[in-house]
Amino acid sequence: MSEGHRVIPILASSFERRKAARPDPSVFLKGQPLGPVHDKLGRPITDLRISVIDQCNLRCGYCMPKEVFTKDYQFLPREALLSFEEIEQLVKAFIPLGIRKLRITGGEPLLRRSVEDLIARLAQLKTPQNQPLEIALTTNGLLLEHKASALKAAGLQRVTVSLDALDTQLFRELAGVDTGEPKQVLAGIAAARSLGLETKVNMVVQKGVNDHQILPMAKAFRDMGDTLRFIEFMDVGNANQWRLDQVISAAEILHRLESEFDFAPVDRAKKHDVAERFIYKDRPVEFGVIASITRPFCLDCSRARISSEGLLYTCLFADNGTDLRAVLRSSSTQDDLTAIVAEIWGRREDRYSDLRQSMTKEARPDRSKVEMSYIGG
Repeated sequence: MSEGHRVIPILASSFERRKAARPDPSVFLKGQPLGPVHDKLGRPITDLRISVIDQCNLRCGYCMPKEVFTKDYQFLPREALLSFEEIEQLVKAFIPLGIRKLRITGGEPLLRRSVEDLIARLAQLKTPQNQPLEIALTTNGLLLEHKASALKAAGLQRVTVSLDALDTQLFRELAGVDTGEPKQVLAGIAAARSLGLETKVNMVVQKGVNDHQILPMAKAFRDMGDTLRFIEFMDVGNANQWRLDQVISAAEILHRLESEFDFAPVDRAKKHDVAERFIYKDRPVEFGVIASITRPFCLDCSRARISSEGLLYTCLFADNGTDLRAVLRSSSTQDDLTAIVAEIWGRREDRYSDLRQSMTKEARPDRSKVEMSYIGG
């Protein structure tokens, strides 16, 4: 298979895959104790998002548009994907540096065979304080009803489900498919909730597309008791043809909600949480807004992302990654890997969303960026 017809983590005019940097372990300091690290802007590394597959059973326009990801699209071959053993090794390398929360993503992670076995492995890992890691998973929910029990038994604690509309026809239009219904997703959410998994729902809001679903979605999940988070349409990657005039701001979303509901703000549970939280005054149910476009939170971002083939990205809007798979499949030690990650994070100074506000050269929305489907958003 030629390089130009493999996976397209970054859509450029040539549609060629960008080569990742391959670190040389010999250039990193060895033998010194490694503890929590901070980047150049003083941000720690606390959350690690791991993509386990680049495939998905939907073709949502803001993530994996069907015009680009056609039936002939060549996804990564199985041998290119990180094995569960390699993912476990990577997580072990990140733990001394401050990681406390893991999120399993895709593509659609429930398409990865036996993903619950990976979760069971990760659930056995401990922090330096001998505490278990927080383990969450993001999914479109279509397979969740059938997988929820196994995921819970394996040690999953939280699940976030993407759902952008309750109307069946609109759901299919947004998802780029001819089959599938919101009720399948709702059944998956109900199954997860019944098992004691903490459930959240993410809705990407686009002006003139699904913004009329804001109030119906809010009412439905308020009644069900699940946290719904409204997300501003973001310029992740280049495939989604993002435009600023398609964005419904968090302020506008809140204004619309105020017309129907009484609610109050809630303090963020953790400093580095990205959602602004609110609670309905008549019941103990929360909702949130994630305003990457109009109220950027770059200076609080403590997330690292690993693609399904082992590339490390220090920003959701990055244009290149570092090849950790090459290190894993070499003679390097676990300490080598930890030192490499520490060095990469220590050099980090990403703040794309902040720079977007001024439309600088470093943060033009049309600048080549890694695709959301490749690193899981």
